[in-house]
Amino acid sequence: MLTFTSPMFTLLLLLLLPTTIIAQPYKSADHYQLDCGSSSTTTTSDRIWDSDELSTFIPSNIATASFTSTPFRRDPSVPQTPYSTARIFNTSSFTYTFPVSEGPKFLRLYFYPATYSGLTPNQSFFSVSSNGYSLLTNFSAFLAASFMAETRSNAGADGPRVPNLVKEFIVYVKDTRNLTVTFAPSPNSYAFINGIEVVSMPKNMYFERSDLNHVGQTTGPIIQNNTALENMYRLNMGGRHLSGNEDTGMYRSWDPDNNYIYSAAIGLTPLYQDPIMYTTETPNYTAPELVYQTQRSMGNQSDKYNLTWILPVDSGFYYKLRLHFCNIIPQYTKRGQAVFTIFINNQTAEKEIDLFYLTQGTGYPVFKDYVVFVHDPDGSRRKQDMWVAMHPNHRSELYYDAYLNGLEAFKLSSEGSLASPNPEVSREYPPQRPSSPVIENQKSTPYATIIGGVVGGLVVLTILVLVAFLRTRVKHIGNVGDWPLKSPKSCHPSLPLAQCRRFSLEEVEVATCEFSDKCVIGRGGFGMVYKGYIDNATTVVAIKRLKKSSNQGFREFRTEIGFLSKLRHVQLVSLVGYCDDQGEMILVYDYMPNGTLQEHLYRSNNPPLSWKRRLHICIGAAKGLNYLHTGANRVIIHRDVKSTNILLDENWVAKLSDFGLSRLGPKDRSKNHVSTNSEGYLRVHGSGILPNGPTH
Repeated sequence: MLTFTSPMFTLLLLLLLPTTIIAQPYKSADHYQLDCGSSSTTTTSDRIWDSDELSTFIPSNIATASFTSTPFRRDPSVPQTPYSTARIFNTSSFTYTFPVSEGPKFLRLYFYPATYSGLTPNQSFFSVSSNGYSLLTNFSAFLAASFMAETRSNAGADGPRVPNLVKEFIVYVKDTRNLTVTFAPSPNSYAFINGIEVVSMPKNMYFERSDLNHVGQTTGPIIQNNTALENMYRLNMGGRHLSGNEDTGMYRSWDPDNNYIYSAAIGLTPLYQDPIMYTTETPNYTAPELVYQTQRSMGNQSDKYNLTWILPVDSGFYYKLRLHFCNIIPQYTKRGQAVFTIFINNQTAEKEIDLFYLTQGTGYPVFKDYVVFVHDPDGSRRKQDMWVAMHPNHRSELYYDAYLNGLEAFKLSSEGSLASPNPEVSREYPPQRPSSPVIENQKSTPYATIIGGVVGGLVVLTILVLVAFLRTRVKHIGNVGDWPLKSPKSCHPSLPLAQCRRFSLEEVEVATCEFSDKCVIGRGGFGMVYKGYIDNATTVVAIKRLKKSSNQGFREFRTEIGFLSKLRHVQLVSLVGYCDDQGEMILVYDYMPNGTLQEHLYRSNNPPLSWKRRLHICIGAAKGLNYLHTGANRVIIHRDVKSTNILLDENWVAKLSDFGLSRLGPKDRSKNHVSTNSEGYLRVHGSGILPNGPTH
């Protein structure tokens, strides 16, 4: 008979625990670092950068196909290496060739958009390809860096006006055993590069993994050696920036997540000081210890909001997201104590994830991979926000928490291309395509500088005057406050550009069997609600079709999209998408199997709700309202809370719906007295609650 002290039991226990790995960091088979434009080898932070001019990786016509230059003025915050020199190409394409072993390689391109030999950075447009993949097309490093600076500035972070940037790609080298990188300037323009880095990685690091979770689809792409990837984000949640030297041998940089966390509700950032216990499933090269030793968790505010990050990405591509987790909270000692839900781009990626079940202990890391498609409604491949959100599951109310340690986001190539349009930036950074040929000149004259400055000043002044004139003619629409975005293909000129899917009328007709009466699940003064099936009948949704004739209906339609496309919370109904073809006003939501709260209170054949369930529903609705009032960037007043607008999912979780009458509250949260003058809304007044009109 086995006892708890027997050697047999001890052996069995050890077999059930993850195998701990103690090993040195990954040793890269191939590692090249080129300081482009430099004439000598430089060393910085224990890393050696070789001169590309002295290397064997460049073609023999280097002298005629390119020239070297230094930035006219380098911002002191920009590192000296490799940004002190650049190689310029303005006549023809130029190819670097690196001999490497077979397998996946990190390819990092270093850019510092500055004035080089009289060539201004906003004149530079070029394409980059590697081993048959199109990585960048008509790319402007100036616009890309300006967008990055704008994003950082909007988050309240400091930094140079136009910073340096690194574009990181993953290219799988097959039996050719060569990695080629070709730069091709656009017509009447020039290309440049400051540094190139090539680093090997383990073959199964990101490729050919069978543990991919497809979000919103039953199937999706398998990342094989015919796919190229672009790293969009690599974040260290709750921690500091980690340089390449602090990585696990592959010189990846990890950025803090502060610039991407949504709202003022940023949670807690605990620190774990014990060693991380790597395993065979999560080897020590997966991510640095410093990533797993810090995290962002919800803490004691978990009932008020989602833990949410917003990541601008290019639409029209699949993305691979790797989420890194490690239980570093000593109170979590058994299954079921910290169970939470993961949402990616308004879709449920994990309904219940119990990380203690996955890791079996404190200090054991684990990662989960997800693939999601970011829809491109109008074919422009413009930037849009991808949301990653977490919320505690009601099953784990003992601690009721959610957390994340690290995140990596990769764009997957589509038909051999990763290219996307240059991002749009504010008028502070006016993009200018060159209208005349660029002259190869390595020195600019003082006269050219003066003339350029005068002309540039006149252009900027003209733009500012024009903007000021136009802004006086714009009518501000107040229902969605600070979100008056527009949809390029909308039939309605002031429809918000939603961070959600835009359906065609044909798709909606297929989903509802051409609006068949058999699919109707609700009706009212607004129109009809249908039960529908999308994505080849794999996803069930609720489809609300508003009456075309109603002007009030369009205002509510616009407001609903404006709010729900910006809000994510377990107690708010999720907007899947919308359709505005041919004057239609159609909203597509997650389907709520248990209908509205009203259907279970009176005039119904449904069995009565237990008092415990009623209490949970009330608490859930209150949490949703509390999030609107305290968790979002601005106070949001719903103005139409009633039993018909509280929906119940398959688990009887209450979700607020119908935001057509909602308004933004004051920017100053201290002004907590808000009169809505709306029928059916309970108005907060002093310490009591006074009804403003009839209530339900």
